[in-house]
Amino acid sequence: MTDFSRSRIDMVDRYKRGGYIQTKQMEEAVLVVPREEFMDPRFRDYAYIDRPFPIPGDGRQTISAPYMYPTTYEPLKLEPGMKVLEIGAGSGYGAALAKELVEADGIVITVEINKETHAFAERNLKMAGYDVEVILGDGSLGYTELAPYDAISVTASTPDIPPPLLTQLDVGGRLIAPVGGRSMEGQDLLLVHKTEIGLTRKSLMKVVYVPLLGRYGFPG
Repeated sequence: MTDFSRSRIDMVDRYKRGGYIQTKQMEEAVLVVPREEFMDPRFRDYAYIDRPFPIPGDGRQTISAPYMYPTTYEPLKLEPGMKVLEIGAGSGYGAALAKELVEADGIVITVEINKETHAFAERNLKMAGYDVEVILGDGSLGYTELAPYDAISVTASTPDIPPPLLTQLDVGGRLIAPVGGRSMEGQDLLLVHKTEIGLTRKSLMKVVYVPLLGRYGFPG
């Protein structure tokens, strides 16, 4: 079996130099999570290449390029004990990183609308030993059962931030989402901070994500 530890270390060094990884906590999380275990087996050997790869689903789902995870998680400022909601489980890799960042006393919930992708993520997380609840459902509606959340990460492009997610975000919490057109049209990666007096929004960069499906996403 291939030993990916050297590739993982090289990737972390690369992302530190590029400014994607900014904190020691993020560095340690990326070093610990075995990205190869979250790849479609056909692409396992390419786990540490800086590009997205297909995963099981309806043909649109991907595991994002690895640098996008610190790009989205660093601004969320995830800390031990936080409660995190992820919209779009994908491969489960993002949820595993989030769980490393919030540690054992934190909670990570991830919601996936595609049955095949949901099963893939759930299986990967279980086999890698991560205690993450993987919900099959419409992520654009959030997950009210455990709201409010300290942080929400939306991993698919959306026409606007779904109102239920803003409602389920706790005061003081942060949300990040790619907002704009479908897929290759590109989106703005927006960081939202919820305060007692309202919401602040900041565009961090241009990105390209697959579309969010569901009531407040794009039509299937």
